[in-house]
Amino acid sequence: MKKLINDPKKVVDESVEGFGLAHAAHVKVNPDPLFVTRKDAPRTGKVGLVSGGGSGHEPLHAGYVGYGMLDAAVPGPVFTSPTPDAIIPATIAANSGAGVVHIVKNYTGDVLNFETAAEMAEAEGVEVRTVLVNDDVAVEDSLYTAGRRGVAGTVLVEKIAGAAAERGDNLDAVAAIGNRVNANVRSMGVALSACTVPHAGVPSFELAEDEIEIGIGIHGEPGRHKIPMENADGITDRLLEPILADLKPAARDKVLLFVNGMGGTPASELYIVYRHAAKVLEAAGLVVERSLVGNYITALEMQGCSISVLRLDDEMTELWDAPVNTPALRWGM
Repeated sequence: MKKLINDPKKVVDESVEGFGLAHAAHVKVNPDPLFVTRKDAPRTGKVGLVSGGGSGHEPLHAGYVGYGMLDAAVPGPVFTSPTPDAIIPATIAANSGAGVVHIVKNYTGDVLNFETAAEMAEAEGVEVRTVLVNDDVAVEDSLYTAGRRGVAGTVLVEKIAGAAAERGDNLDAVAAIGNRVNANVRSMGVALSACTVPHAGVPSFELAEDEIEIGIGIHGEPGRHKIPMENADGITDRLLEPILADLKPAARDKVLLFVNGMGGTPASELYIVYRHAAKVLEAAGLVVERSLVGNYITALEMQGCSISVLRLDDEMTELWDAPVNTPALRWGM
């Protein structure tokens, strides 16, 4: 294992410390328990947005703390949910009196720990709503989830719900737009290689040199099937087919096309995937209205990518375009 780390047990603490130093204009880091907040949180009268999950998916979630997205993020150990002990104070720190929306990826540990934290925060007088993200069409159930996993669609939920909160929507309205985004986004990923969790020291799963896995999860969970390596267009077709079959878009629907890198894939390859995906969607009669390409929710150094398709309406498009200023996503400021 070759990694730029010191002690495998201190990877998350040292990484978040460095993140806070690098982005001090945007965020504050609370070291114990570990969570990250907006520098100006809480904003008077504004609904707070809090998300979190296992580390190893950077820039998710802390990279999206800032104007137009999250008010707080709670990083757990690598690929392991944070505990309520950290989620509760992060929720309280994000609360201005208007309530807090938890954005939770559908993994068993995340769901249980955020549920517990929401109950405890409400006992402290904080009104909480939860948006559960489950956009992955690869599997219905796995060892990690009851139902579909929450993957790259989480970034889109956080951006659009964050813009709604920033413009002054109330608690129920912010949760509603987050749920609407989740209902209209589908994702699927592929792994070309495994990743290595620092404290484990060995790859998290095995692939032969000429083999890839279609439908892999962001922690290395099993996908739909392993197949021999093929070209980018063929892989793109394999990812888009189940997305479109499940989403069932109508002709002339406007969509956002998101090609996300898993951490070890060059941007040049992601754009090759985007090139073919856009052509497939246009041939299906869809209008690619917005796009996002890059490493936004990763799995350490895994090689591969995911494709997400979000069916847009006018409000979602307006909120997507709204200004955002975070360490990992910035425009319109």
